[in-house]
Amino acid sequence: MDDNELTEPPERPSLDPEDWPAFRARAHRMLDAALDHAQGASQGPVWTAVPAAVKAALASPVPMEAEGTDRACADLLAQVLPYGTGNTHPRFFGWVHGAGAPGGIIAEAMAAAMNSNLGGRDHGANYVEHQVIDWVKKLFGFPDSASGLVVSGTSMATIIALSAARYAKAGYDVRRDGIRSDRARLVGYASSEAHSCIARAFDMLGLGMDALRKVPVDSHFRMNMAALKAAIAEDLAAGLQPFVVIGSPATVNTGAIDDLDAIADICHANDLWFHVDGAFGAVAALSEKLKARFRGIERADSLALDFHKWMHVPYDAGFVLVRSEDAHRNAFSLRPEYLTAQPRGLAAGNPWFCEYGPELSRGFRALKVWFHIKEHGIRRIAEKVEDNCRQAAYLGDLVSRHPDLELAVPVSLNICCFRFVAPDLPGPALDRLNADIVMDLQEGGIAAPSTTKIAGQLMIRVNITNHRTRLADMDILVDEVVRLGRVYGGWIVTR
Repeated sequence: MDDNELTEPPERPSLDPEDWPAFRARAHRMLDAALDHAQGASQGPVWTAVPAAVKAALASPVPMEAEGTDRACADLLAQVLPYGTGNTHPRFFGWVHGAGAPGGIIAEAMAAAMNSNLGGRDHGANYVEHQVIDWVKKLFGFPDSASGLVVSGTSMATIIALSAARYAKAGYDVRRDGIRSDRARLVGYASSEAHSCIARAFDMLGLGMDALRKVPVDSHFRMNMAALKAAIAEDLAAGLQPFVVIGSPATVNTGAIDDLDAIADICHANDLWFHVDGAFGAVAALSEKLKARFRGIERADSLALDFHKWMHVPYDAGFVLVRSEDAHRNAFSLRPEYLTAQPRGLAAGNPWFCEYGPELSRGFRALKVWFHIKEHGIRRIAEKVEDNCRQAAYLGDLVSRHPDLELAVPVSLNICCFRFVAPDLPGPALDRLNADIVMDLQEGGIAAPSTTKIAGQLMIRVNITNHRTRLADMDILVDEVVRLGRVYGGWIVTR
């Protein structure tokens, strides 16, 4: 290196504010703006489309020179804050999104102030995550010896859990050898209603999406146990190696709950890993009134779930829980010389969290989970789950009693799928009509359901995972669906 590179130019100021009092005043105004936004979550349109001018502004070139805190804050307030997904609003019913809670603003601010890396080492943030892990073990009936990790969401949790399953069941060192062509192909099983993140995990782990068998469901959209047994027997007879079954405590389309106890029995009989994809449904098992429907979840070898869905921790915050700490750690641990464990000092705190997943750099997601649970308690969170289930049942009753609406499947948990019906419309036209209804509801800011296909027919899908939702929101939704359906239906029929 040239000497001039070390001596010229002189040391520059840090990135800290030059005027801390002014920065503090601006930060307080931004905190107020965030709190105002949270306090008004139930007012105004559910969703607002991003205007063309804002899209253009957010496509501007990278600033090579400083624009300053005031400009950055002004742009944030004008170009970003007003145009969220809409999931904080009580009539956001699309997909499965949690509503968040204002306390998360406090936790996220503190996490940013600490700027901790939870990949490893010995510092306070690690003990917060360890406490969250211990809480989750106890909540779901796992042994103290189990291991866990706060992750971005169930997609990552599934990859980690299935990596542990692959390592434990392959019968050879899959980390060293990779997937060997001279050994029986590893295959797994999930219902035809299972979430796509499972197939993606099979893809990313080199197993191939074809190795995931889609087991047929029964009339209630639950995994068919006889079909599961037959699929396992067929693969064994073909010389393949079954290694995992994935059960769902609430399917994404309809909220159907697989018989987790029966799946656990089948896995035990066949020496298979039992994974539970509990993205949102697992949280319902924390309700005293609902937990009997989730019997068997405590027998899983691994469990994936999201705190940012039905627990309402701000995005993103998921979790993976693994019964065998050895299988979990052995699937990921790699400690080169520069990450050597020490008995004391900052490099202590062993084992490190980076030994239980693919990330060496990990943010302090655990803090907002820890804070949220301490602030509200599990009982209150579970009560809001029960409220959402009652609201879904109420919506199902409204739909069943309305002559212009058709319920796709009985409400099982918190999801209600239905459609507007017009007797004179053929199937494709009726599908288009219901899709248009949903888009109009969204663009009008009235409500934000999504769509899905059930038995080949497009349905309006209403998922209720929002602690702000009220029964009156169901009445508003039904009235608007019927109003729009009659307008569209009449226009299509007379066209």
